[in-house]
Parts: sequence; structure tokens; C-alpha cells
Amino acid sequence: MSEAIREDPTTSGRGVTGLPTVVCSSVVRSVHQGESHGGLYLVDLERGDTTQVLDWSEADIDWEGRGGDRGLRGIAFHEDLIYLAASDEIFVYDQDFARRGSIRNPYLKHCHEIAVHDGHLYMASTGFDSVLEMDLRTHAFTRAWSLRYSDAWKFRRTLNLKIKPSFRTYDPSTPAGPPPADTSHVNNVFVRDGEIYTCGTRLSALWRIDGPRLQRYARTPFGTHNTRPFRDGVLFNHTKTDRIAYASREAEVLRAVTLPTYPPDALEHADLPSDLARPTFGRGLTVLDDGLIVGGSSPATVTVYDIDAEQIVRSVNITMDVRNAVHGLEVWPYGSRSSSEPVSGRGPAASPA
Repeated sequence: MSEAIREDPTTSGRGVTGLPTVVCSSVVRSVHQGESHGGLYLVDLERGDTTQVLDWSEADIDWEGRGGDRGLRGIAFHEDLIYLAASDEIFVYDQDFARRGSIRNPYLKHCHEIAVHDGHLYMASTGFDSVLEMDLRTHAFTRAWSLRYSDAWKFRRTLNLKIKPSFRTYDPSTPAGPPPADTSHVNNVFVRDGEIYTCGTRLSALWRIDGPRLQRYARTPFGTHNTRPFRDGVLFNHTKTDRIAYASREAEVLRAVTLPTYPPDALEHADLPSDLARPTFGRGLTVLDDGLIVGGSSPATVTVYDIDAEQIVRSVNITMDVRNAVHGLEVWPYGSRSSSEPVSGRGPAASPA
């Protein structure tokens, strides 16, 4: 299903051509049982058009809260398969978006971002303060790491206390792991050169997991999403301030771009309380090259930025419904694909990948 796109004409003045197609997932907040609560879209940044390839309407979820189990989140690729995080399950699709399997684990709850590196799938399991690792060749969960705070530190964010979480490794294939809890809101995992990095809205650092050790890679403010190493510092969605920032490892902001905004009378469902759904909720981040980055925001919008010039290069809007927020965002690695009707959420049952 191709939709008419509202393209922001604002540019940096820099001639940019050959922009890629990206794939983004969304969560539609504050919808009710029986309604679509997410989707997956291919966005051609060069042409400025979009195709919805999955419509997520699974009813057997927890409908409490603003986001809860709704929608789709992290996206990763391995060989010819696409991995999509959907709260307590990772769904596996082929390039035609036919479902090929799914992945579950007792310690996978409220999964946010995911990543693939060297044949392993890494998952940010927010509901267990954990990062999980799975070997995609053997389909076995191999390692997990927990970053957790005790109740004594539950006001650390209010008091701006930068406290290191307690850290432990465990085997996610056994019952010896931690109980469910969300004290650090681990929402991102990123792997570079075999090193695992994680962060979250209640963490004040980008942490590097080095086997049994947890090392601080960089200081960050509270309230970040998609934090990752970038150049000699870090890049993150600072959702609290509606911007994407490139900062030093000591949290000095070096460059920042403000997320696109829309006239209030152009928005749909803008009367909802901001703690349920709001515009300019920044989520989803990927890096192109030569200083170009791509970020997501609400209402579902994908924007290319020149981080060095601190300007928007191109912006493509999918919907003006403020409840619909981009979450996962990656460059589409499989070439062009013709438009088609969106596939229903789960599809037929399939054996695990």
C-alpha cells in the first residue's frame, strides 16, 4: 500500500543524491484491542515515497499503558532474513514479508532494539534489565547480561545521580536468571567490532559489556534512545529534548539537530495527554556516511540530517497521527522492491527459525 507522502522541503543547501531506502517499524500508542497498533514501512528517501509492508494488529497482547506490548520495534538482518522485535517475541520474515518463524525466551520481555553481529542476535530485553545473545546458527541462547538498580536508587534520575548499575552475567537457557523488573530501562544494544554496547532512558552512560565486566564507554544524559558510538564520541536520540545529539564521551554536546515539527492543526489525535502520545517523540536512528544520519519521530516521520551542518536534508512523513511513532529504523539491504498491499501481522504459523 503506497501512501501519499508529505515531504518537508527544508534542505541544508547541500546537494545530496542517491539516498537509500530505509525500513522502519512503528508503534501506535493508546489504541484499543482490535485496532492496528503498529506497522512496518519501506521509505525511499531519494524519491520521497513509502510502502507499508506489514500491518500489525495482533490482539493477544498486554493493552495496558501507552505503549505496552503494542507494535513493532527493533529491526535486524541476517543473510536473507529479517528479524523484527515485538515485545516478548522476535518474528522472522523473508524479503517478501512471509513469516518464517519466531524466537522466544523466558527472559525476553518488552524487547526494544536488536542487532546482529557475527552470526549472533542481540536483544535489549527491557522487562528484565538485560541484553540477551542467541547463536543464529544453532538457534541456542548462549549468554545474557543484567544491568539493574536496587530500590535504594529509584530516585537517582530525579536527583540526577550517576550511579553504576549492578551487573551480572547469566545463562538464559536456565532458570537461574534474574526476576522480571525494569529498573534501568535498557532500550538499546549495539555491536561494533565484536564489542557490545548498551544504554537506556534510566542509565546515565553508554556501557560496554566486556565478558564478565561492565565498563563505561561514555557519559550520557538520562532519557536517551538508540545511543551508539559515533566518531570519537556518541550519537543518540535525546527524546527528552526532541533532538538528536552528537556528544563527546564526557557528554559535551558537539552537534545537535532538532526534530521536525508540524502545525498543531495539521496533527491527528493531538488532544491526547502528552504522557500517552505526543509529537516529536524521537526514536530510531541509523548512520549513512559523510555526516548524514537518519532519525525517526512522531507523527511517523523519517528524516535525513546533516549532523555537521546541523540541518535537515530531507524529511518524509508517513502519517499525521501523533499516536504513530517510528521505533526501529535501518537501511534496507536488499535492493528495490515493488509496492504491494500490507501483509497482516502474524500470518500463518511457522516453525522456529
